[in-house]
Amino acid sequence: MARKELSVEPRQVAGKKVKQLRRAGVLPANIYGHGLSSVAVQVSMEELEKTLRAAAANEVIDVKVAGERGARPVVVHHIQRHALTSSPLHADFYQVSLREKMRADVPLVVVGRSEAVETYSGVLVSGIEALHVEALPLDIPARIEVDITPLAELETAIHVRDLSVPANVTVLNDADVVVVKVAAPRLVVEEEEAAAPEAEEPAAPAAEEAPAAE
Repeated sequence: MARKELSVEPRQVAGKKVKQLRRAGVLPANIYGHGLSSVAVQVSMEELEKTLRAAAANEVIDVKVAGERGARPVVVHHIQRHALTSSPLHADFYQVSLREKMRADVPLVVVGRSEAVETYSGVLVSGIEALHVEALPLDIPARIEVDITPLAELETAIHVRDLSVPANVTVLNDADVVVVKVAAPRLVVEEEEAAAPEAEEPAAPAAEEAPAAE
Protein backbone atom coordinates (compact mmCIF):
# COMPACT_ATOMS: atom_id res chain seq x y z
CA MET A 1 0.00 0.00 0.00
CA ALA A 2 1.32 3.41 -1.00
CA ARG A 3 2.46 5.65 1.81
CA LYS A 4 0.60 8.86 2.58
CA GLU A 5 2.09 12.05 1.19
CA LEU A 6 2.22 15.59 2.54
CA SER A 7 3.43 18.62 0.60
CA VAL A 8 5.31 21.38 2.43
CA GLU A 9 7.27 24.46 1.44
CA PRO A 10 10.57 25.89 2.68
CA ARG A 11 10.00 28.50 5.40
CA GLN A 12 11.79 31.82 5.61
CA VAL A 13 9.61 33.31 8.36
CA ALA A 14 10.73 32.80 11.97
CA GLY A 15 10.22 34.23 15.44
CA LYS A 16 7.11 36.28 16.17
CA LYS A 17 6.35 36.64 12.47
CA VAL A 18 5.06 33.06 12.33
CA LYS A 19 1.80 34.37 13.80
CA GLN A 20 1.08 35.79 10.37
CA LEU A 21 1.46 32.32 8.88
CA ARG A 22 -1.00 30.82 11.35
CA ARG A 23 -3.56 33.53 10.64
CA ALA A 24 -3.29 32.55 6.97
CA GLY A 25 -3.92 28.87 7.80
CA VAL A 26 -0.26 27.89 7.45
CA LEU A 27 1.63 26.05 10.19
CA PRO A 28 5.37 26.49 10.89
CA ALA A 29 7.22 23.19 11.12
CA ASN A 30 10.68 21.64 11.18
CA ILE A 31 12.13 18.46 9.73
CA TYR A 32 15.07 16.97 11.60
CA GLY A 33 16.73 13.62 12.04
CA HIS A 34 19.83 11.79 13.20
CA GLY A 35 22.84 13.37 11.51
CA LEU A 36 20.66 15.83 9.61
CA SER A 37 20.42 19.60 9.88
CA SER A 38 17.00 20.90 10.87
CA VAL A 39 15.00 22.22 7.94
CA ALA A 40 12.39 24.95 8.49
CA VAL A 41 9.21 24.34 6.49
CA GLN A 42 5.58 25.40 6.44
CA VAL A 43 2.49 23.35 5.74
CA SER A 44 -1.21 23.95 5.22
CA MET A 45 -3.00 23.40 8.55
CA GLU A 46 -5.95 21.87 6.73
CA GLU A 47 -3.79 19.39 4.82
CA LEU A 48 -1.80 18.46 7.92
CA GLU A 49 -4.90 17.83 10.04
CA LYS A 50 -6.39 15.75 7.22
CA THR A 51 -3.22 13.65 7.03
CA LEU A 52 -3.06 13.19 10.81
CA ARG A 53 -6.68 11.99 10.94
CA ALA A 54 -5.95 9.34 8.29
CA ALA A 55 -2.54 8.22 9.58
CA ALA A 56 -1.94 5.64 12.28
CA ALA A 57 0.42 6.16 15.21
CA ASN A 58 4.09 6.03 14.15
CA GLU A 59 3.12 5.73 10.49
CA VAL A 60 5.79 6.77 8.00
CA ILE A 61 4.66 9.65 5.78
CA ASP A 62 6.40 10.91 2.64
CA VAL A 63 6.91 14.65 3.00
CA LYS A 64 7.56 16.43 -0.28
CA VAL A 65 9.46 19.69 0.19
CA ALA A 66 8.94 22.10 -2.72
CA GLY A 67 12.16 22.37 -4.72
CA GLU A 68 13.55 19.00 -3.61
CA ARG A 69 13.67 16.06 -6.00
CA GLY A 70 12.74 13.23 -3.64
CA ALA A 71 10.33 12.84 -0.76
CA ARG A 72 11.53 12.62 2.85
CA PRO A 73 10.20 9.65 4.88
CA VAL A 74 9.17 11.05 8.26
CA VAL A 75 7.12 10.27 11.33
CA VAL A 76 5.19 12.98 13.14
CA HIS A 77 7.20 13.50 16.31
CA HIS A 78 5.20 16.25 18.00
CA ILE A 79 2.39 18.70 17.35
CA GLN A 80 2.45 21.69 19.70
CA ARG A 81 -1.10 22.91 20.38
CA HIS A 82 -2.63 25.90 22.12
CA ALA A 83 -3.51 25.05 25.72
CA LEU A 84 -7.04 26.48 25.49
CA THR A 85 -8.13 26.10 21.86
CA SER A 86 -6.10 22.98 20.93
CA SER A 87 -5.30 24.65 17.61
CA PRO A 88 -1.88 23.60 16.24
CA LEU A 89 1.04 25.98 16.79
CA HIS A 90 4.02 24.03 15.44
CA ALA A 91 4.85 20.62 14.00
CA ASP A 92 8.01 18.53 14.32
CA PHE A 93 8.73 15.84 11.72
CA TYR A 94 11.46 13.26 12.35
CA GLN A 95 13.11 12.01 9.17
CA VAL A 96 13.92 8.31 9.32
CA SER A 97 16.08 5.88 7.38
CA LEU A 98 13.97 2.97 6.21
CA ARG A 99 17.00 0.69 6.68
CA GLU A 100 17.78 1.72 10.25
CA LYS A 101 15.84 0.67 13.34
CA MET A 102 14.09 3.31 15.41
CA ARG A 103 12.37 3.36 18.78
CA ALA A 104 8.75 4.29 19.34
CA ASP A 105 5.88 4.01 21.82
CA VAL A 106 3.07 1.84 20.46
CA PRO A 107 -0.42 2.27 21.98
CA LEU A 108 -1.91 -0.74 23.78
CA VAL A 109 -5.56 -1.52 23.01
CA VAL A 110 -7.62 -3.80 25.27
CA VAL A 111 -9.76 -6.38 23.45
CA GLY A 112 -11.82 -9.37 24.51
CA ARG A 113 -13.97 -9.99 27.60
CA SER A 114 -12.80 -10.93 31.08
CA GLU A 115 -14.90 -13.34 33.15
CA ALA A 116 -13.41 -11.85 36.32
CA VAL A 117 -14.83 -8.46 35.34
CA GLU A 118 -18.23 -9.63 34.12
CA THR A 119 -18.92 -12.39 36.66
CA TYR A 120 -17.10 -11.24 39.78
CA SER A 121 -17.41 -7.45 39.26
CA GLY A 122 -13.63 -7.06 39.13
CA VAL A 123 -12.16 -3.73 38.13
CA LEU A 124 -9.81 -3.63 35.15
CA VAL A 125 -6.72 -1.62 36.07
CA SER A 126 -4.18 -0.55 33.44
CA GLY A 127 -0.50 -0.61 34.31
CA ILE A 128 0.87 0.94 31.12
CA GLU A 129 -0.83 2.45 28.08
CA ALA A 130 1.95 1.99 25.50
CA LEU A 131 4.77 -0.40 24.73
CA HIS A 132 8.28 0.90 24.04
CA VAL A 133 9.66 -0.96 21.02
CA GLU A 134 12.45 -0.97 18.46
CA ALA A 135 12.10 -1.97 14.81
CA LEU A 136 12.54 -0.77 11.26
CA PRO A 137 10.25 2.23 10.65
CA LEU A 138 7.87 0.34 8.36
CA ASP A 139 7.66 -2.60 10.79
CA ILE A 140 6.50 -0.64 13.83
CA PRO A 141 2.84 -1.56 14.45
CA ALA A 142 0.19 1.11 14.83
CA ARG A 143 -1.17 -0.68 17.93
CA ILE A 144 -0.73 -3.80 19.99
CA GLU A 145 -3.79 -5.62 21.25
CA VAL A 146 -4.10 -6.84 24.84
CA ASP A 147 -6.55 -9.75 24.97
CA ILE A 148 -8.06 -9.85 28.47
CA THR A 149 -9.96 -13.10 27.89
CA PRO A 150 -7.46 -15.12 30.02
CA LEU A 151 -8.28 -12.96 33.07
CA ALA A 152 -10.86 -15.31 34.55
CA GLU A 153 -10.17 -14.71 38.24
CA LEU A 154 -9.70 -11.68 40.48
CA GLU A 155 -6.14 -10.45 41.05
CA THR A 156 -4.90 -12.03 37.83
CA ALA A 157 -2.76 -9.99 35.46
CA ILE A 158 -1.26 -9.79 31.99
CA HIS A 159 2.42 -8.87 31.87
CA VAL A 160 4.57 -7.54 29.05
CA ARG A 161 5.93 -11.05 28.49
CA ASP A 162 2.38 -12.27 27.74
CA LEU A 163 1.77 -9.90 24.83
CA SER A 164 1.71 -11.07 21.23
CA VAL A 165 4.25 -8.93 19.36
CA PRO A 166 5.50 -9.37 15.76
CA ALA A 167 8.81 -11.25 15.51
CA ASN A 168 10.53 -8.31 13.82
CA VAL A 169 9.69 -5.99 16.72
CA THR A 170 11.86 -5.84 19.86
CA VAL A 171 10.10 -4.92 23.11
CA LEU A 172 12.20 -2.68 25.36
CA ASN A 173 9.95 -2.76 28.44
CA ASP A 174 10.80 -5.06 31.34
CA ALA A 175 9.06 -8.40 30.77
CA ASP A 176 7.64 -8.43 34.31
CA VAL A 177 5.81 -5.10 34.02
CA VAL A 178 2.05 -5.44 34.55
CA VAL A 179 0.08 -4.33 31.50
CA VAL A 180 -3.39 -4.83 32.94
CA LYS A 181 -4.89 -6.64 35.93
CA VAL A 182 -8.28 -7.38 37.46
CA ALA A 183 -8.51 -6.02 41.00
CA ALA A 184 -11.17 -6.79 43.57
CA PRO A 185 -13.68 -3.89 43.85
CA ARG A 186 -13.13 -3.36 47.59
CA LEU A 187 -9.36 -3.35 47.18
CA VAL A 188 -9.60 -0.70 44.47
CA VAL A 189 -11.73 1.56 46.69
CA GLU A 190 -9.29 1.18 49.60
CA GLU A 191 -6.33 2.02 47.35
CA GLU A 192 -8.08 5.13 46.01
CA GLU A 193 -8.94 6.32 49.53
CA ALA A 194 -5.36 5.77 50.71
CA ALA A 195 -3.99 7.70 47.74
CA ALA A 196 -6.43 10.63 48.09
CA PRO A 197 -4.60 13.71 49.49
CA GLU A 198 -6.03 15.66 52.40
CA ALA A 199 -8.18 18.61 51.44
CA GLU A 200 -6.21 21.81 51.20
CA GLU A 201 -7.30 25.40 50.95
CA PRO A 202 -7.30 26.28 47.23
CA ALA A 203 -4.57 28.67 46.19
CA ALA A 204 -5.35 31.88 44.37
CA PRO A 205 -5.39 31.22 40.61
CA ALA A 206 -2.25 32.35 38.82
CA ALA A 207 -2.40 34.47 35.73
CA GLU A 208 -2.42 32.20 32.70
CA GLU A 209 0.46 32.54 30.31
CA ALA A 210 0.17 32.07 26.58
CA PRO A 211 2.13 29.04 25.28
CA ALA A 212 5.53 29.74 23.84
CA ALA A 213 5.48 30.01 20.09
CA GLU A 214 8.26 30.19 17.59
